Amino acid sequence: MFSAKQLTPDQKDALTRWAAEGATMSDLQRKLKDEFQIAITYMDTRFLVLDLGLELKEDAKPEEKKPEEIVEKIPTGAVTTTMDHLALPGALVSGKVTFSDGETAIWMLDQTGRPGLDPDTPGYRPSQEDIIEFQKQLRDLIQKSGL
Repeated sequence: MFSAKQLTPDQKDALTRWAAEGATMSDLQRKLKDEFQIAITYMDTRFLVLDLGLELKEDAKPEEKKPEEIVEKIPTGAVTTTMDHLALPGALVSGKVTFSDGETAIWMLDQTGRPGLDPDTPGYRPSQEDIIEFQKQLRDLIQKSGL
């Protein structure tokens, strides 16, 4: 285990300066190795920072907000249902459905045969006609798959 007592005053000053310049823990570890040939672990670097009372500046990097991709729902007037080749974890079968108004959802049947529907738009509820058509297509897909 490395200790701050093993550093010279010049090395301690360099660490203080680097920390003031905004160096990260990894930067300090790398600079110690590059400039003073002191190879220490990341954990030892953490302890060193604590022992020396160094304040690391954490630049609050502003998160780049990506403009939300606006996906325009295109009403097709028809319901289309597909089945995944690999079912979702915990599901017997799963797939995707696009309702007549263009809204999409993920569907699944669990091991006990209970259906689940996870729409892409929170709170979305398909029309009664779409649900009936979805159930017909789902029954046909499951029969064709041999389950």
